Amino acid sequence: MESPVFIALSVLGAGIAVGLQSPMVGILSSRLGTLEAIFIVHIGGAVASVLPLLLLRGGGKLGQLTAVPWYTLLAGVLGLVVVAAIGYAVPRIGAGATTVLLVAAQLLAATLADQFGWFGIAVKPLDLGKVLGLGLLLAGAWLVVRPN
Repeated sequence: MESPVFIALSVLGAGIAVGLQSPMVGILSSRLGTLEAIFIVHIGGAVASVLPLLLLRGGGKLGQLTAVPWYTLLAGVLGLVVVAAIGYAVPRIGAGATTVLLVAAQLLAATLADQFGWFGIAVKPLDLGKVLGLGLLLAGAWLVVRPN
């Protein structure tokens, strides 16, 4: 579906998933270890994604894997970094502070990707509104994570 409402709801749902996933990963990490938490999260994700892929599409387009740029395969490694950081941070600073830092860093990285067209995405230059928005986001992040 290409509906803007569907897209927005999908992204909001993903945000809720990250917010709920963070404390779960924190529990796994503090009770079992960070590497163990990473493993459990990714095994669960692999199983949850391979079953419909095989059942519904017969393997889909996996045969075209060689057609994608090599660096896109690093997305899985980046996922490991995300889960490791969440698992380490949540027990120490809480789910809210971890999530706000994660979102702030995501927005900064994504804004740079838009500005410079990294990875072949359409260039969406910075403007005053975006700079102000980033500033407000960073100020809000500070308010959430500042020491009491």
